[in-house]
Amino acid sequence: MGRKNSKKKDKRKLKLKERSKHSQDKTVKGVLDVTRSGMGFVIVPDQEVDILIRPGDFNTALHGDTVKVKIKDGKERGDRQRGIVTEVVNRKQTEFIGRLEMNKGFAFFVCEMNKPMPDVFIPPSGFNGAKDRDRVVVKITDWQKEGKRPVGEVLSVLNKEDENDAAMKEILLQAGFPLKFPDDALEEAARIPDVISMIEIKKRKDVRDTLTFTIDPVDAKDFDDAISFRILKNGNYEIGVHIADVSHYLETDNALDQAAYERATSVYLPDRVNPMLPEHISNVLCSLRPHEDKLTFSAIFQMTPKGDVKQYWLGKTVILSDHRFTYEEVQEIIETKDGLYKDEIMVLNDMAQQMRQQR
Repeated sequence: MGRKNSKKKDKRKLKLKERSKHSQDKTVKGVLDVTRSGMGFVIVPDQEVDILIRPGDFNTALHGDTVKVKIKDGKERGDRQRGIVTEVVNRKQTEFIGRLEMNKGFAFFVCEMNKPMPDVFIPPSGFNGAKDRDRVVVKITDWQKEGKRPVGEVLSVLNKEDENDAAMKEILLQAGFPLKFPDDALEEAARIPDVISMIEIKKRKDVRDTLTFTIDPVDAKDFDDAISFRILKNGNYEIGVHIADVSHYLETDNALDQAAYERATSVYLPDRVNPMLPEHISNVLCSLRPHEDKLTFSAIFQMTPKGDVKQYWLGKTVILSDHRFTYEEVQEIIETKDGLYKDEIMVLNDMAQQMRQQR
C-alpha cells in the first residue's frame, strides 16, 4: 500500500516538474493591463486566467501595450502564472498629456494618466517653446532599456483657458489615436497629384453625366459619400451610391498606409474629427466636392417606382457631384416640396418611405 502511494507521489512530482519546465519555455502574446497600484496583468486571448506581471518585469511596457511574455516560473497561485515582458509588440499610446517640470538644461514630463508611468526626460531640443509648469502633449521618441527613463519631445502646449480642447485631446490619446501624422506620411500625401489621369478614368465606369449630390452635416469638411439619380427610358430609376475610393491613393506598407492602419478609422467627437488620413487626402482628394472629378466605389441599382430592385452593378467609377446639400436643406425641400432638384429628392424620399415599410 505504502509503495503504491510512493509511486503516485513520484509520478505527481514528475508531472509538476515537466509542467514547470514547459512553463519556463513558454512565450505568449497579450495586452498589458496595469492597475493603479502598479501591478500588471497580461490578458491572453483564449486563456481564461491572465498572467501576473510585477512592476519590475514590465520591460518598458505601458498600460494597453501588446506584449510578448515569458512565463517566469511554473508555480501557480490559484490558477495564475507569473511572467516577464520580453518584447513590446505594439504600443497603444505614445503621446500623453501632463505637466512640464523644468530643470537646468533639461525637463521632466509628468503624465496625468491614472496609470503608473515613469517621468519622461525632455532634452532642450524637445522643449518646442514650452515653459515650466505648462500643460503639454508629449510624444515618447525613445525608450530602449528598462531602468532608463523614456525620452520625449513636446508636440504642443495646451491652452490654459480651453479645458474642452484638452479634454477632447485626452480622449483621443487615451484611446490610442495620435493627434498628428508622422512627417513621412504627410510628405507622401503631399506628393499625390490632384489631377486624375485619363488612363485611370478609362479604367472605370464614367457616371459624371448623371445627377449626383452629397448630403452631410452643415459643419462637415469631408464628403465621402454621394447619391446619384436618373430616370431610365423604361420608367425605372437608376440610383447610385458612391463612396470615395481611398485605396487608390494608398500604396501597401508605405508610411501613409501604416499611419492609416494604426488609426483604423476617423474619429468623430462633438467638436472635431481626428481623420484616418492626412487632410490633403481626406478633405481634398477623397472629398466628393461639387464640380470636381472624383474616384469612387459604387453600387448602382435599377429600381422600379415601387422600390423593387431589378438589377445592380458594383465597381469602380468616376463621378462629378453637382451640389453639396446639408441635412437641413434636404429636409426643408421634403417639407416644402420646393427647392433645387426637388423632383429627384421627392422621388428618392418616397422610395425610402416605401422600402422602410417593407422591412
